[in-house]
Amino acid sequence: MPDDELALVHVDDALVVIDKPAGLLSVPGRGPEKADCAAARVQARFADALVVHRLDMGTSGLLVFARGLAAQRALSRAFEQRLTSKRYQALVAGWPAEDHGRIDLPLICDWPNRPRQMVSFELGKPSVTLWERLDEHPLGARLALTPITGRSHQLRVHLQAIGHPILGDELYAPPAMVAAAPRLMLHAEALTLPHPVSGEPLTLRAPLPF
Repeated sequence: MPDDELALVHVDDALVVIDKPAGLLSVPGRGPEKADCAAARVQARFADALVVHRLDMGTSGLLVFARGLAAQRALSRAFEQRLTSKRYQALVAGWPAEDHGRIDLPLICDWPNRPRQMVSFELGKPSVTLWERLDEHPLGARLALTPITGRSHQLRVHLQAIGHPILGDELYAPPAMVAAAPRLMLHAEALTLPHPVSGEPLTLRAPLPF
């Protein structure tokens, strides 16, 4: 995909949804070399587009932008109040013994090592991820992931914590599992949210790239 091309999933007067490629920032980073991002590309085409949520740079998949302040408020409220339903897929190291499970581990920023996050039962915020084993691959398993909460790096830290880090994860996987993949093998594949104007459920999907 050319640098300035957008993989549009849905466009209407209230929101824009793209399929963000892996390796692209959601919002600008510090310095001119990090100015290129999904927000800048969307705003170059849709001047009224505003940020609602983010994906990690290495994560691909569905990223939502509001068109105008009223839509931004409605969509932000939907995410904050957990009126949205998100599903990811990941390739992880190892084969989980169970076919599904629930990870309930509180998370907090590992401040001296930021942007890393870590499990902390004393100071962490409640964080819950549901997972389901789908099939196998040469190094482990493909999992479907449903985050109930939306903490930074939640899926990545939770999977590391149960012994199944995501392949290609430079922050949380061992070096061999980083080298085994061309990218972070995490994709936001499905999202259901209330439309910011009508309130009707809107279900969106982005095809799996791996």
